[in-house]
Amino acid sequence: MARIFCIANQKGGVGKTTTTVNLSAGLAKVGQRVLMVDLDPQGNATMGSGVDKRKLPLSVYDVLLESASVKEAAVFAEKCGYHVLGASRDLAGAEVELVALDHREKRLKLALADVHDDYDFVLIDCPPSLSLLTLNGLCSAHGVVVPMQCEYFALEGLSDLVHTIKQVHANLNRDLQIIGLLRVMFDPRITLQQQVSEQLKAHFGDKVFNTVIPRNVRLAEAPSYGLPGVVFDPSARGSVAFVEFAREMVDRTQGL
Repeated sequence: MARIFCIANQKGGVGKTTTTVNLSAGLAKVGQRVLMVDLDPQGNATMGSGVDKRKLPLSVYDVLLESASVKEAAVFAEKCGYHVLGASRDLAGAEVELVALDHREKRLKLALADVHDDYDFVLIDCPPSLSLLTLNGLCSAHGVVVPMQCEYFALEGLSDLVHTIKQVHANLNRDLQIIGLLRVMFDPRITLQQQVSEQLKAHFGDKVFNTVIPRNVRLAEAPSYGLPGVVFDPSARGSVAFVEFAREMVDRTQGL
């Protein structure tokens, strides 16, 4: 049965999409069956998985409007080793169309129920804003993985996200929990980053993943080649860290 996780943070530019595609590729590398769902209208996770969003015959938009199933709309990203339920430009209009529909915040959950046995992990890349698309992701997930930089403003964004997760847990999805916080773009030479990292561990304890993703140029270059860093340059420090993180995810989520 698939374990479904949102990669979410209400602060932009914290590496959500980078985390989603590289964790997907890392999990595939360690033998897991993975579906990556792109819920961001920008479609960066789709393009970053080697799938051209402009040529998708069906996308997550069609799934949310129930004109296609996940099996029909998902494509296999051959170089990456995982399936992609991609986002196209149409997704930007889905917010408006969903407002008037029944079960508008649970459409993705209902669609994913059909493929529960086909995957070990479903990873959902959420937009930075709290929207109907993000709500669809949170309502369908067992938990949230929060990528964050060890900087002061990131702590403020984290408190907003924790509040949102509590609200969704109370009103829409009793299974939802924070699986863990992933420290990304980490530079141990910067004293502030070390201090924030220690604050996180003191406050959240074992909710902070042991793996730390270092600031790495190769991870930043990879999207321009339409690939996750894990595939683009497997030997890069960032890529090695994401494969290590994939192993930690498998271990940590076995009971879910």
